[in-house]
Amino acid sequence: MSSGPREQFDNPVIEWVDSRLPIFTLMNKEYGVFPTPKNFNYFWNFGAIAMVLLVTMILTGIVLAMHYVPHPDMAFDSVERIMRDVNYGWLLRYMHANGASFFFIAVYIHIFRGMYYGSYKQPRELLWILGVVILLIMMATAFMGYVLPWGQMSLWGATVITNLFSAIPLVGDSIVTLLWGGFSVSGATLNRFFALHYLLPFVLVAVVFLHVWALHVTGSGNPLGVEAKGKQDTLPFHPYYTMKDSFGIVVFLIIYAAFVFFMPNSLGHPDNYIPANPLVTPAHIVPEWYFLPFYAILRAITFDIGIPFTDITIITAKLGGVLAMFGSIAMLIIFPFLDRHPVRSAVFRPWYRVALLAFVANAFILGVCGGKPAEGFWVPLSQISTLYYFAFFLVVIPFLNKKEPVMKLPPSINDAVLDDNIKANAYFVAGKVK
Repeated sequence: MSSGPREQFDNPVIEWVDSRLPIFTLMNKEYGVFPTPKNFNYFWNFGAIAMVLLVTMILTGIVLAMHYVPHPDMAFDSVERIMRDVNYGWLLRYMHANGASFFFIAVYIHIFRGMYYGSYKQPRELLWILGVVILLIMMATAFMGYVLPWGQMSLWGATVITNLFSAIPLVGDSIVTLLWGGFSVSGATLNRFFALHYLLPFVLVAVVFLHVWALHVTGSGNPLGVEAKGKQDTLPFHPYYTMKDSFGIVVFLIIYAAFVFFMPNSLGHPDNYIPANPLVTPAHIVPEWYFLPFYAILRAITFDIGIPFTDITIITAKLGGVLAMFGSIAMLIIFPFLDRHPVRSAVFRPWYRVALLAFVANAFILGVCGGKPAEGFWVPLSQISTLYYFAFFLVVIPFLNKKEPVMKLPPSINDAVLDDNIKANAYFVAGKVK
């Protein structure tokens, strides 16, 4: 069965392999001569950065799993043994722990880039949805990994988060019992989470493969949001973007290394260096920083929802918080179908750009609220921020679909890149209506 024309290679070994299994032809097609818009900026580096971090997390995780003991009496001590007795165990553990934070940083910036430049719009809706699925798998994997050191915050974080599922009517208690493997967070829970934490990254690799496949089917977006119209608008991926990605990866890894070697515990919680004790509750239970915005949304619902002027409750505060937290992810999934404005990039959408930057600032505010005790000023602030989070998707975006002016776009990527008289800002100011 022929799969199309095959490349000819000078190296006899590569040529011999490729003539029987054209893997090198495929790689050259997808990562060599693959046509890519010529106006990428450094925001487009973060997909490759996230890929490098995923590989780093899997490799360090496999080695750590060889020394970890998923037992409530030995888990904490096994982590300390890794740090003290295993050759370079301290390095592997710090790379893995800080790698989780930097993985989320890369993915969050990648998501922001997609929202700013309209990479979620037709025909890339499925590409975007697969990206959100990747985020969900990352969150599940990171949560289970945070439990494994079996420190105070590990135990109580697992207790609080798994208990949320009990708010689901009819099946909630059964789900919690299944997660726990019993009637409390215990050794059975630790074993379940260790198995899933080891398995899910390989599921993540499969979804990343689909994500990249979808990207190569639809092609990449670009900062102008103008579709490439031929060879004049594109460059081969190699060597132009392999070099640019390599530079971005090196800079990012330097920052990552600075945390690993000089401040490895700055992104974690000090209570997790205390062995888990089910009889002592921490003063303030918080998840890792990358969950804090969603944790703030969860805690923002402090009221029951019922039928007015009666005592009938339809949605309890606990269930409302769970629905809001999962709803915040659902908003990202349906975002491509909510934003129907004909212009992709925020470069040519001034109203949308302001709303999106306010959305990002609001996410930081939610993160701060999630790290504070659920009392005083922080409760109403988190409620207001949660309101804007959902209003952005359900109110602001539909309004902009109808009211935001449609700007005139550059005739092509090539013209905008090469002609000094054709700048994006000129089109942004001059264009007014359809």
